[in-house]
Amino acid sequence: MREAQPMTPAGRLIVTAAEELFYNRGITTVGVDLIAEHSGVTKRTLYNQFGSKDRLVATYLSERDQRWRSLVRATVDACDSPVEAVTAPFDALRTWSEANTRGCAFINALAELPDPTHPAHRIAANQKLWLLNLFTELATAAGCRGPAALATQLLVLHEGALATQPLPLDTLSESTDLARSLVRADALPRN
Repeated sequence: MREAQPMTPAGRLIVTAAEELFYNRGITTVGVDLIAEHSGVTKRTLYNQFGSKDRLVATYLSERDQRWRSLVRATVDACDSPVEAVTAPFDALRTWSEANTRGCAFINALAELPDPTHPAHRIAANQKLWLLNLFTELATAAGCRGPAALATQLLVLHEGALATQPLPLDTLSESTDLARSLVRADALPRN
């Protein structure tokens, strides 16, 4: 496996072009020729920087994942109470969706790259597991009675809102309301 190299200005141009192309057109339909053309670099520069299209896809998803996690963490940190924090990823999704209207890049990548050994598949799968673990952590901190089961329900609602995002529906509002209802019901003290 190649050592990670510092991102050069040319590498940054490549990742920026790749992200736009992969997200809007799909990973498997976009070739390195098109990425090189859109980034204004040669294919040789692309391969010198990333080694392969697979590594470029993994870099694209990894950087996107870092931005998403930062937004979610900032949204969680801005909450006034632990109960409110449990549904903060839904609020982060509303902000994120303003600039990302083609659905979830990670769901798309999982559909396009079904091989679990593909480095980008692992990044996409780990992103979903991270969110599940975060929901569990937040539900536990809020004193919810069944944090693991609640976390699974919240993940399904969150991912459903993401999967239906490209449709002319506002499932995020209803999913967020339902998530808040589930959290309030689970956080109620036992009698």
